[in-house]
Amino acid sequence: MPHAITDTLKIALGQLDPVLGDLAGNALKLRRARAEAAAKGAHLLVLPELFITGYPPEDLVRKPAFGAAARACVEALAVETRDGGPGVLVGTVWPEDGKLYNAAALLDGGRVAGVRFKVDLPNYGVFDEKRNFDAGPMPGPLSFRGVRLGVPICEDIWKEEVCECLQETGSELLISPNGSPFDWPKPDLRMNVAVARVTETGLPLLYLNQVGGQDELVFDGASFVLNGDASLAVQLPAWEEAVGVVELHRTGQGWRCSAGMRAVLEEGEAAAYHACMLGLRDYVDKNGFPGVVLGLSGGIDSALVAALSADALGPERVHCVMLPYRYTSEESLIDAADCAKALGVRYDIVSIAEPVEGFGRALAKMFAGREPDITEENIQSRVRGTALMAISNKFGGMVVTTGNKSEMSVGYATIYGDMNGGFNPIKDLYKMEVYRLARWRNAHAPKGGKAPGGIVIPENILTRPPSAELRENQTDQDSLPPYAVLDDILKCLVEEEMPLAAIVARGHDVATVKRVERMLYIAEYKRRQAAPGVKISARNFGRDRRYPITNKFRETV
Repeated sequence: MPHAITDTLKIALGQLDPVLGDLAGNALKLRRARAEAAAKGAHLLVLPELFITGYPPEDLVRKPAFGAAARACVEALAVETRDGGPGVLVGTVWPEDGKLYNAAALLDGGRVAGVRFKVDLPNYGVFDEKRNFDAGPMPGPLSFRGVRLGVPICEDIWKEEVCECLQETGSELLISPNGSPFDWPKPDLRMNVAVARVTETGLPLLYLNQVGGQDELVFDGASFVLNGDASLAVQLPAWEEAVGVVELHRTGQGWRCSAGMRAVLEEGEAAAYHACMLGLRDYVDKNGFPGVVLGLSGGIDSALVAALSADALGPERVHCVMLPYRYTSEESLIDAADCAKALGVRYDIVSIAEPVEGFGRALAKMFAGREPDITEENIQSRVRGTALMAISNKFGGMVVTTGNKSEMSVGYATIYGDMNGGFNPIKDLYKMEVYRLARWRNAHAPKGGKAPGGIVIPENILTRPPSAELRENQTDQDSLPPYAVLDDILKCLVEEEMPLAAIVARGHDVATVKRVERMLYIAEYKRRQAAPGVKISARNFGRDRRYPITNKFRETV
């Protein structure tokens, strides 16, 4: 059996990227991290919430075979710890006595030395854990080689009760395994919560978060350690896997972590870009696609998606296709070609004139006597969508869509046309945010990016008026308010659920606000059929905001 800890405790924080449902693959990742931890002299390896299964497993945990397989996997891993190497604290699904728990299992000395269950099951926003898990009892500490470890799991630190119980029952330090998804305000919120728990208990807190993408969620890692005086001892980087060993020493005032890595975390546009890039990379790779294909129109949205794709996957895995028709300007042709060249991606031009005009001829008799309108515009978009899906079918690359949150909010997108595809990395970015991220990318090389640095989105794309180019001299502002105005109204409606009168009080025109609200409501059916995409805001469409499609409510001002 391993010796008891005396005055020094080395803990490896395994900030890793699991694949949901890949129990064997996640177990292999654990073994490799444990070997690395052993080489660095660690006594204990800690892994994120539900690491063995992947997080969030959603209704997959309702399959009894899944829970049984996860527990069997953990028990087999426990046997391997009889080698005297580091113990392991790992998140897992844990079936017991007819119940199913979100658990952390301590593996040491060849056995499962203890299990603790998550108490506070979140049931808001993207979380739905009360649907699938049973809440655990208030926990006491786990004994690890003579040290009493308090293990509050993720949401358990967001209120004081669990940590208070752990402190009162003798815990000497707190280790919190997390599956905490990124959104723009989240890093500061996490730190504020952690500081509050440390201040209340006087105990050091090791906060470990997973990293990587899982469907629409992306996890930023950014794990850290706070000492009992709430000072920051260690900060691991965001957006990348790491096995960081931290060293704690027993003092007269309890355990204290020595100063270690202090990574600088990305903020603002940099954080959002890395989130979109990582979310896209993991979605493509974890689902086994060889690469992606997208329509490169010469506009800002598709240019940013092309840059994200090349950064996430490498230029060799990105296929951009220009699909021109009679309304496609020479400017767009030049800008799209320049963007593709700067990124180093494959670029093809496929005219859609024949199929569009073929539809026109086929429908001419039925449409006789009616003026051309949005119907003909949508045919162009749907032909483009069909062409991209055909290219995807033939070569295997997944179609990525390029609609931003502003457009998806008000239905400025063609269902079965430009909405076709398997994933949308900018789905949760408003139009003005798209511009900011594009300018950020031209000025910075993202960490882990695989595309060339420098200016990859031509300046003309950033300065010319946005247009769908579905008719002569068309611009987006022909049918939409200016994007700066539209985005502010939408943020008030979507993120804040603000009363219309309060939005008008911000200086917006009453008729414009009511029109935007109507457009938002009636586009719900489109959003239900849209591709999934990276969540980076506090309230995205889908997991956070669930509105009925049939809905006659309209607020009065």
